[in-house]
Amino acid sequence: METKTIFLFVCLLLIGAKWVVQFWLEQINRQYVNLHADMIPLPFRGMIDEPTYKKSVDYTLAKNRYNIVELTWDVLCLCVVLFSGVLPWLQGIWQAMCGTSVWANAGFLVVVTILLSLPGFPWEWYAQFRLEERFGFNTSTQKLWWMDRLKGIVLGVCIGYPLLVLLLKLVDWIGNAWWLWAWVCMVIFQLIMMVVAPVLILPLFNKFTPLPEGPLRERLLALARRTDFPTRDIQIMDGSKRSRHSNAFFTGLGKFRKIVLFDTLVEQLTPGELEAVLAHEIGHYKKRHIPKMIVVSALALLAGFYLISLLSQQEWFYHAFGFAPGVLATAFLLFGLLAGVFTFWFSPIAHRRSRKYEYQADAFAADAMNDAEPLVSALRKLNEKNLSNLTPHPFYSAFYYSHPTLHERETALRSVQRPPAI
Repeated sequence: METKTIFLFVCLLLIGAKWVVQFWLEQINRQYVNLHADMIPLPFRGMIDEPTYKKSVDYTLAKNRYNIVELTWDVLCLCVVLFSGVLPWLQGIWQAMCGTSVWANAGFLVVVTILLSLPGFPWEWYAQFRLEERFGFNTSTQKLWWMDRLKGIVLGVCIGYPLLVLLLKLVDWIGNAWWLWAWVCMVIFQLIMMVVAPVLILPLFNKFTPLPEGPLRERLLALARRTDFPTRDIQIMDGSKRSRHSNAFFTGLGKFRKIVLFDTLVEQLTPGELEAVLAHEIGHYKKRHIPKMIVVSALALLAGFYLISLLSQQEWFYHAFGFAPGVLATAFLLFGLLAGVFTFWFSPIAHRRSRKYEYQADAFAADAMNDAEPLVSALRKLNEKNLSNLTPHPFYSAFYYSHPTLHERETALRSVQRPPAI
């Protein structure tokens, strides 16, 4: 059996296996939620009333049905794109019009990436204006939603095209070691984006305003000083213009670091709960989770570039999908389409590390506040307001949850809680 045939069989097998496992995870999660649907589970009684709990169950089940249809659609689209010959056909048309230069090949990647995003638009639209609308979360307008997509495409072209040209040019400049220097360029690019994005890109989508002077601002800045967290500013983001979901994060590096609170979060939580949420975010910084994640991401990126460099030299890799061999841009495209099929199986490992970091940030917050209760109260409110699934199946959460469940976080927090100072 030819190598390309074996590779095609492995790809088909993994695509099918991924769909089967995802479908199974959705089914067992649905059954697990239904098992607890008739009565509020004991750990959550008192934090949520019956109508809200019933609504959270309905929201979870609605998303479950949506997820099954969407993931099936995604698999069908991927199979058509990979195995129908449409990509080699498009490449032939593109090369006839634009040639085979590095600039043309980079342009082909950008155009194909945009085209591949289009089949997902109807599902994203439905999720926003039907599913989220039904449960009272959507606050976006049609104009805003479409402008977001247009801005995303324009930014993708403006940033992605020059970057792709640079990566492809490295082959001409350096030769076989291109993958190592491509990795260096990408790491530098990502670090630059961490500084530039909060200043130049995020404001294109949301409005950021300084937290007004007053007791809340002083309380949060006092926490930052107490925990030795250098911050440039505390800002409010108008997340409410798209959704009633809430969040908080800090962004930027060095002197450009700033704390960002969704306006919905400020509305939903008390000052003490907001302080606890901020202490959690500071915990990520103090425990050096961001640098650790950057290192892991950089290593994965290095492995990815090395693997592309190997595959790009194999004729069977191109022939398996109907392409003529030797075009690095094609290897980039195929690798990008197939990467998720292989990395999906490592999701529980990545999420386990992420959940470990969340536990550490929670413990830091409890220590910084000298009391776990403000964070417990904040987490309970956020889960209630966001209609979060309070009873996910353990296998489902292992594959999809980057954060521990509410019950897991509460249990861990109370195990490290110490009596508040008198």
